[in-house]
Amino acid sequence: MLFSYRTKKYNFRLRWLFGAGVFLFLFALSIHQYDEQEHQTRFTFSNGELSYIGIVQDIPENKPRSIAINMKTASPTMRKIILYLEKTDEAMSLKPGDEIVFATQLQPFRNFGNPDDFDYSRFMKIKGFAGFGFVTAGSWRATGRKSFSIPILSQNLRAKALDFYLRFNLDRDAYALLSAITLGYKAYLTDDMKEAFRASGTSHVLAVSGLHVGIIYIIINTMFAFLGKTGKSFNIRQWLVILLLWGYAFIAGMSASVIRAAIMLTIYCLGRISKGRGFTYNTLAAAAFLILIFRPFFIFDISFQMSFGAVFAILYFNPKINSLYRPANRVATYIWELLTVSVSAQLGVFPLVLYYFGTFPTYFFITNILVIPMIGLIIYGTLPLAAMGALNFLQSDILEHSYNFFQWIVKILAEATLKIVYISESIPFAQISDIHITLFQLIVLTFIIFTFTQFLYSKRPGNLIISLSAILLFQLTITHNIMSMPSPKIVVFNHSSKSDIAVVVKNRRIFVEVPHNGLLPHPEKSILRISDDYFDNYIGRERFNTDILILSQKRYFNIEQIHNIFNPSTIVLDSSLPRFTAKKMEMECIRLGIKVHDVAQNGAFSVNF
Repeated sequence: MLFSYRTKKYNFRLRWLFGAGVFLFLFALSIHQYDEQEHQTRFTFSNGELSYIGIVQDIPENKPRSIAINMKTASPTMRKIILYLEKTDEAMSLKPGDEIVFATQLQPFRNFGNPDDFDYSRFMKIKGFAGFGFVTAGSWRATGRKSFSIPILSQNLRAKALDFYLRFNLDRDAYALLSAITLGYKAYLTDDMKEAFRASGTSHVLAVSGLHVGIIYIIINTMFAFLGKTGKSFNIRQWLVILLLWGYAFIAGMSASVIRAAIMLTIYCLGRISKGRGFTYNTLAAAAFLILIFRPFFIFDISFQMSFGAVFAILYFNPKINSLYRPANRVATYIWELLTVSVSAQLGVFPLVLYYFGTFPTYFFITNILVIPMIGLIIYGTLPLAAMGALNFLQSDILEHSYNFFQWIVKILAEATLKIVYISESIPFAQISDIHITLFQLIVLTFIIFTFTQFLYSKRPGNLIISLSAILLFQLTITHNIMSMPSPKIVVFNHSSKSDIAVVVKNRRIFVEVPHNGLLPHPEKSILRISDDYFDNYIGRERFNTDILILSQKRYFNIEQIHNIFNPSTIVLDSSLPRFTAKKMEMECIRLGIKVHDVAQNGAFSVNF
């Protein structure tokens, strides 16, 4: 008995060894996964064209001048790349799983180098892509072989669902909305649509995530309600729900956001089987843990951060806000709960929105109350449409009439949703813009929100003092940023195949009228822009001294002839010039001893006032 007591005591004292061992193992596994995924984004780029064998991984996307394809090269090395094929009927007919042979010079992803640029290179690295290439019509061919895998089968099924939606006779915007909210396919969304949803505070409905998968969960769970709420039949019900949830994730293309939501709801269902408390912080943490173990790069993904931030905020804020008011009837309860969930989610993500985008929708609480129920009704209406479409071989009049009815319902709802969003966007002050915050301010602002909410809930003065101190710190950082704001400057932006010149004041673009041939406004420097052959026949006795000479739009400038007229300190070649001639002009400038800056190659050029 004494031995048994000592053994138990000894095991209890050394229990930390097991925890430390598991921690070290998981930490090492995460580091290994991170290194492996980073290795997959590395590539030794050649100076010329090489031949590759690749497999189409996703539904080809129709761009204005090309067909964009998510490829995985199989030879000579396995890497994920983006391939831009010249637009042809053959290119448009490619399907996920098709194997092609192509020749191209792969290039790394590069940012434009503009002061207000989105970090596109980092974004593509997080997505796992190593590079991109352009392929002409005669530089590729399909081998006729096909590859089969779960993701490819998922994408093919998704493509068939998109083709099925074409039967609904929706207009372009409604079709794009339906494709986005039910299948997570956003290639058909126009920039105007994306901006309208962003300005109205409803952009989250465009990505299939927790909201959409949650609606699917409610539908599936209701379907199996006859299995009861206790016993073995209840456990069978949960397993059926899990199975069908992953079936939906499979049809929706197994995108990252769908997988996240499916994992969270799977853990929730397993928790109900084991008599757990349902969806808790532990459920959320377990879902994040499982995802990051296998895809560590997701920690830097904006959608991952906002998705988990929104769910965490709902878990934290929603019970506190709900306790402030108890509605008297079901309708008021539904509206109140919808409002509290929307406000809770926005409290969690709006610091991230300010950090990444510098904007915030002011009427989100109204538009979400209107749009979210509409999205739910569209999904409810689409499911019976899909079921009746699969049964159309029965040639039943009842099925046909029901199909036409639900098709009309979905069309009306989609068009009404878009109208609400567009009206919300057009309301004055619908969006607060240009409020970018730093990473430190993001942390402080998040801390303020949580501590002030804790004070409102607990009424403890200590929480208020901490919150007010954090507000003071936040205000001091804002004051510091204003005082250290860079001086105004003229910027020649790097804008693909386009001349883009503007004045930047307090990190905002102020567009001014820039002459095609003439001096730009500057208090100290002489900045001259030439855009055509205006000076080609000019003959003068002396050369004009200029600080900066911007060459744009014309196909080719004779640098030696220009040098006979002007004596510039720096020549700027803007991004509207053809690449081949820009390179030639750069070499001529170097030969003549003139400092040169190629905007397309070296990024934006700026001159401070």
